Amino acid sequence: MTLSSSPLLQEIDAPTLRQLILEEAVTVVDVREPGEYAAEHIPGAVLQSLSQFDPRQVALPAGHKLVLYCQSGNRSRQAAQQCFAAGFSSVSHLRGGLPTWKNQGYAVEKLQNAPISLFRQVQIVAGSLVLLGTLLGAFVSPAFLLLSGFVGAGLVFAGLTDTCAMGMLLAKLPYNQRASQVPNQQWG
Repeated sequence: MTLSSSPLLQEIDAPTLRQLILEEAVTVVDVREPGEYAAEHIPGAVLQSLSQFDPRQVALPAGHKLVLYCQSGNRSRQAAQQCFAAGFSSVSHLRGGLPTWKNQGYAVEKLQNAPISLFRQVQIVAGSLVLLGTLLGAFVSPAFLLLSGFVGAGLVFAGLTDTCAMGMLLAKLPYNQRASQVPNQQWG
């Protein structure tokens, strides 16, 4: 009896990824959005946003291991599934995403004139909407308190599912797309 072997996503930790980078044995792909990449990324990582991810554009030199990463691991898992569907037999991702890299004290690169992080943008917009809903609810009509409740529910949903609709919308704004214009971010 023959067992079918389906490809499995392999997780690697930050020290292992760093060693692979030092050995020049890895292609590192950041699947976050351009604004996130511009704010900070692993040195040498190539940007291929999940929103425009195409596994056929991944140029993997012979002997290189493909490692994907994002902020938490959610988007890199999704990109890996696309790679497997396109015929890749082996794909890895950074366990815990970019924060685990930074927690090890490893360097990150930042692009000049990068927008503030998407996380901070979400905090500013969500906080502003809650404040606006509260003020309008207190001074205009209590119905405006629904705005604050809606934003609060959205934040709870984002925390439970590790997806943030507001963040995805903010990522599409033009000032968050600047990193995609950096010449070395295109696959060769």
